[in-house]
Parts: sequence; C-alpha cells; structure tokens
Amino acid sequence: MAAATDIGIDLGTSSILVYVKGKGIVLKEPSVVAYDKDADKVKAIGEEARQMIGRTPGNIMAIRPLRQGVISDYMITERMLHYFIQKAMGRRGFRKPRIVICVPSGVTDVERRAVEDATYQAGAREVTIIEEPIAAAIGAGIDITRPCGNMIVDIGGGTTDIAVISLGGIVVSTSIRVAGDNFNEAIIRYVRKNHGLFIGEQTAEAVKIQIGNAGHSTENLTMEIKGRNVVTGLPKAVTLSSEEMREALAESVGQIVEAVHSVLEKTPPELAADISERGIVLTGGGALLRGLEEVIGERTGINTMTAENPVAVVALGTGQYVEIMNKFENR
Repeated sequence: MAAATDIGIDLGTSSILVYVKGKGIVLKEPSVVAYDKDADKVKAIGEEARQMIGRTPGNIMAIRPLRQGVISDYMITERMLHYFIQKAMGRRGFRKPRIVICVPSGVTDVERRAVEDATYQAGAREVTIIEEPIAAAIGAGIDITRPCGNMIVDIGGGTTDIAVISLGGIVVSTSIRVAGDNFNEAIIRYVRKNHGLFIGEQTAEAVKIQIGNAGHSTENLTMEIKGRNVVTGLPKAVTLSSEEMREALAESVGQIVEAVHSVLEKTPPELAADISERGIVLTGGGALLRGLEEVIGERTGINTMTAENPVAVVALGTGQYVEIMNKFENR
C-alpha cells in the first residue's frame, strides 16, 4: 500500500501540479488562495480562487503564497499544500504519503527548510526535496545518470532555472527571478505606456498566450483587449499585435538569454561539447512563448528545442525521481 501513496509535487509560483505514482498527473491548479481577512479563513483554493483575482471585495484577498518560487506566506502555503495533497489522494488518505517536492535551484537553506516543514505539516510521512532542473530533465526523458552533459532551461512563473546536469547532479547552474510573471508585467507596462490602458494580470496572461512573441515572426497576430483608460477612467478597447509583444518582452527575454550564456561560459569544456552536440532543452510554461527557441538558438549557436508538454515535465520528473535515483544508487 505504501507505494501507492508516493506523490510528486511541482510547487510552482503560478501553478501546482501533483503526480501520484501509478496514476500520473492527477491535479493541475493555480497556486492561488482566496483569504477572508475579516473572518480569518480561507474561502477558496486553486482555480476557484484564481477567478477571484482582481475581482474581490475589500475583505477577501486573492493571495499567491509563493513568490518567485519561494514561500512568502508560510501559513497559507501549508493550508494550500494540505488541500492539494488531500485532493490528490482522495479517499485513500488513511496512510501518510511519501512526498517528493521540487524547488528552484537558487533557494537558500532556510527557504528549503520552510518548504520541507510546510510539507510535513501538510501531512507527509517522508519528504524529499529536489531541484527543479533535475526534475525537468527527468520529466523531459533525459537519462540524467549518464556521464554526459545536458542543459536544461526551465522557465516557470516566478523563476527561470538554468542548469548543466551530468551523473545525476547539477554541475553548473543559475536561477534568475525573471520568468512568466515578468512577461505578464512587461505586457501590462507596455499597454499602459503605449496605449494609455490599464489591464489586469489575467488579460496580460491571455495576450501572452495568444500573441506573445520573442523572435522575428513572419505572421503578425493581433488581438483586441479591453481595459480602463488611464486618462478618463472609462472602459476602452485596443488591438495589440505580436510585433508589439516582441518589443514589450525584449528586455525579459534578453535577461534569460544572458543567463543561459553565463552558464555556458562556466561549463567545463567536455560537458560544453556534449551540449553543443545534444542541444539545449527548454521546459516550463514560459517555454511556450513563440520564438523563444529561435532567439536562444541564434544567440548561443546551439540547437534549442522545447520538451514535449513543457508545463508537465517538472511534475513528471518529480514523481519519477525516487525510482530513478534508487536504480542509480544500486548500480
């Protein structure tokens, strides 16, 4: 019975994915909690809470308890984890699960312990913490146990983790706090400055998904959005183009490319040779941004590809980590 309660959790800034051994990914929900501060209680968690962002009365706050991959509100994170663990386990919850949980590679020991403690408090029997790039590599189908260099660029909601992995460990890595949420903020700023329009986070997310663009795209997509006029305060609609999005996102994309470059510069020559042969693998929701592969490929001169189903790879890898490392250690 113990094996059936093994759970892998991708604790992301924007969403949480839960993997249950033998079942695969059973849950994917936004990491958002709606909290009633007058009554001091949680009103909603996950998708239901996300729909409340920007639409709540004064006493209810839609909180994202994780900021840039790190716990910013411990109590709310613990409640959220408890809710998702219970939901993933369903009625089988009479035995505490073993949980593997994944964190960005740049977290401090204090932050790592906070995640571990919150997971124990939420009902885990045993907790293993792994770093995001390792989980992403496993989930992308890379055999991390071989003495061979692989480069992973995992672009999440709050952080981008870049790492070179060989023999089951990270050789060189960096974690920058520029990722999907920064893309949204850049779009909000651009629309306010160039179109005199206030838009919310959800609208910016929709724009990024539909017409977001990092490279020189031949097709120029457009999208009409509605927001509030900065001057009059009244509702107003404007049409945005993917060419404008390239301009809006240029700075954030540039920072990610710079970070990839700096990790390559620190990579030992043998591993660098492996990477130039095998290519760079992009994972995470941010990897879905159009043209990002081309931009990284152009600047580094290394073939860059996006993993299949990049949003799910970290959760898949987290779930498979224990089995893979057991095999590796027993060899």
